[in-house]
Amino acid sequence: MKKIYLYIGMASLLAAGSCKRDSEFLNVQPTSIISTDLAFENSSNVLSVLANLYNRQVDFSTVKDWATMADFSESFPSENGRANLVQRNSWGYGEWATWDYAYIRELNLFLERLEASTTLAAADKAQFKAEARFLRANYYFEMVKRMGGVPLILKSLSYDFSGKTDDLQYPRAKESELYDFVISEAEAIKGDLPIDTKSSAVFCARATRGAALAMEARAALYAGSIAKYGAGTPTVSLTGGEVGIPASMANAYYTKALNAAKQIISGSVGNYALYNKKPDLSENFANIFIDKGNNPETIFIEDFKLKSGKVHYFTGSNQPRYGAEEEEGGRINPSLNLVESFEKLDNTFAPIPIADGSGNPIYYTNQTDPFAGRDARLAGTVMLPGTSFKGRTVDIWNGYVLADGSVFSGDDRGQQKVLPGTTGLRQVVGFDGPINAKEFTAQSGFYLRKYLDPAIGSGSRGTNSELPFIRYRYAEVLLNAAEASFELGNTADAALYMNQVRLRAGLTTPLTPADITFDRIVHERRVELAFEGHFFYDMKRWRLAHVVWDGVKMTVTDLLSDIGKATKRNTQPYALWPFKYYNPASPNDGKWLYRIVLPSLVTGANTFQMGNYYSAIDATVRANNPKIVKQPNQ
Repeated sequence: MKKIYLYIGMASLLAAGSCKRDSEFLNVQPTSIISTDLAFENSSNVLSVLANLYNRQVDFSTVKDWATMADFSESFPSENGRANLVQRNSWGYGEWATWDYAYIRELNLFLERLEASTTLAAADKAQFKAEARFLRANYYFEMVKRMGGVPLILKSLSYDFSGKTDDLQYPRAKESELYDFVISEAEAIKGDLPIDTKSSAVFCARATRGAALAMEARAALYAGSIAKYGAGTPTVSLTGGEVGIPASMANAYYTKALNAAKQIISGSVGNYALYNKKPDLSENFANIFIDKGNNPETIFIEDFKLKSGKVHYFTGSNQPRYGAEEEEGGRINPSLNLVESFEKLDNTFAPIPIADGSGNPIYYTNQTDPFAGRDARLAGTVMLPGTSFKGRTVDIWNGYVLADGSVFSGDDRGQQKVLPGTTGLRQVVGFDGPINAKEFTAQSGFYLRKYLDPAIGSGSRGTNSELPFIRYRYAEVLLNAAEASFELGNTADAALYMNQVRLRAGLTTPLTPADITFDRIVHERRVELAFEGHFFYDMKRWRLAHVVWDGVKMTVTDLLSDIGKATKRNTQPYALWPFKYYNPASPNDGKWLYRIVLPSLVTGANTFQMGNYYSAIDATVRANNPKIVKQPNQ
């Protein structure tokens, strides 16, 4: 009993010695949260806060979600339940919307707290301020692309619990005012941002002078084309200017786009250049998206790093499935629609040659032969049958075509059967398909190559990939300059800028000023920037979306005609399937032939409605703020 009392007494003394007054207890600082004052006390802490804001930038297409790159008939999404992506009879009015004013508030708070800091060096403070303003402008650009004019809020707002919220309700700014803001911010901050002299991933992951100007050039080009081509879609506008830009403003925007692009092209803001390191031009193009050690083409990226734990599974989702880590992949299957848009080396457009003038099949010794003599960007963007990835040849073929023209195939990857008139098993379908309606096989006859990481383990869930996602790159700047020059009537300069991009792709016969047309502008961006998040918004700003996705099902004649035309229908993703020929009595026995196929899961056709040009603003947002006007056509 005495021992019990002793323990109780000791416990009481310890408790008494460790007790704190209530005021002291309430003032204990949490160990998992740093205070605002501490966060803005030194450059390292500020950078850690800024890194979070960088990490929350929004991209329309991203390697963090393969499906964001699989839409608009540029590919077939080879995953069960995803075929709807490319045959929607109308996109939802709310699709593609973004309205993250919590993010805007945090950027505004960052700028205000940064300004209040008294311990940061002036140069550091100026750069951090410029970076945050860049992120804010870049997000507002992302908003105006999707929503049109939105409330332009440049300070943190606080509710005083008075019951009055009028001062917190901002109306939508004009669409032109949003673009003006992005452009003016770029001009205001560029002098406080560093010049990129290294082109390394670490450097390009933060805002630079080149990144600000690249944003300005793209934004001004978008505004100019909306002003010019929006005149043809008067129903896609609002009387207050929240949607739509007057045609009279087009040339001023094109001029600003060209001037911003020229500053990058001149070399005055960084050592940017087209990537040219590998003699094989297709390998060189693919390597733009792989090489992040010293890549002069990248201007602004989202970086990933294995050691930091920030990685993505894009390679695992899209690599050839046969022999891959996890035996998984094959989701994005580029369409024949896209493949045939890559022109021949003589600057002409033509379908992939699979039949002669009489309609008889052409027999090829090698699987890659039908694609020879084409723009090198084709094989740098699309994994063609008979090519290799990670040291393994992709095994894409659907079966044997027999002498009577019938097909002898299988319903599983690499399946073996006994061919008619023979004995013994032999493989009758590729290990990578295509197999009709079987997910993760090359149902279009192709796999994606762009953004696939050849590093060992990149397709493994336990490792993943650290390839960066490129948001701005030098080739786009050249194409922006070409388009702005063209729209301003200077086709000579437009040809000069465009030919630089084309030469890198093996198109050695320069286009003349007379060759530069609107169709050429549209085509060049499509093939250079495929699967980088540009195609959809290009179609929107040129007011072509309702034309190319008009809801009418395509015929093979549609597919094979008007290649290179900006207004060509693109409502269904077609496939090109390779076959082996089996006819021992023929000299063509064992050779390859190809057939055009519409995947059986594609039963509908993409339909873009006028209301899809701008995403709907959520009803809750409008209920909370009656100053927000509705979108047109919704």
